[in-house]
Amino acid sequence: MSPSPDSVTGPDLAALAGLLADRTRAAMCLALLDGRAWTAKELAQHAGVAPSTATAHLHQLVAGGLLAEERQGRHRYVRLAGPATAEMIESLASHAPLRSTPIRSLSDSHRRRALAHARSCYDHLAGTVAVAITDAMTDRSLLTWEYGPALTDAGKAWLRDLGVDDHRPRSGRAHVRGCLDWTERRPHLAGAVGAAFLQRALDAEWVLRKGSTRVIVLTDTGRGVLRERLGLADAVLYAPAD
Repeated sequence: MSPSPDSVTGPDLAALAGLLADRTRAAMCLALLDGRAWTAKELAQHAGVAPSTATAHLHQLVAGGLLAEERQGRHRYVRLAGPATAEMIESLASHAPLRSTPIRSLSDSHRRRALAHARSCYDHLAGTVAVAITDAMTDRSLLTWEYGPALTDAGKAWLRDLGVDDHRPRSGRAHVRGCLDWTERRPHLAGAVGAAFLQRALDAEWVLRKGSTRVIVLTDTGRGVLRERLGLADAVLYAPAD
């Protein structure tokens, strides 16, 4: 039974915050920023909890609207509810205090550096490279922030020349959106255009996904494109060495 209009007082922000107040649920949501659908077993292993514990947490996240459930035969998968949810989680992560965790191996150190350099944020690019792209587009008047982020006419032409679809989505999704980067603490390009840019980069092999992780690796071709089209320096285009 729906509540009467007199009983509706406003959004329950505390309930939403409560879903992410648990470290296990927060870790699961951060993992799902890779845009993939995960099983409860995979998320349990990632979060370091028992499968039964993971399942209980996932029930709460699905009921709270942060995750969507998919079933294929006997298999159950979960993913983030949509791009708006992903951008909200990335933005919250950028405001959260940094928590020190021990680096246990050289490979762990390399993974963290690679993740900060370039990664997927659901369906768009994040990290040092993404922020540098956004800054360069702004400096070259391809992107304006006067009334929030928006493509200029020159920006639309520039994207079309790169083969990136700049059309406005038919859904309610933002055409261009700034997503606050949690490692750089500055905005990178998101929204439908940000997703189209990453997809074009993947299709053209300017970038590659590193296994099943969120890490994005620039290829020599991709570095050439970003160097030529946006003037990005090698200090940005190459991930820091350990």
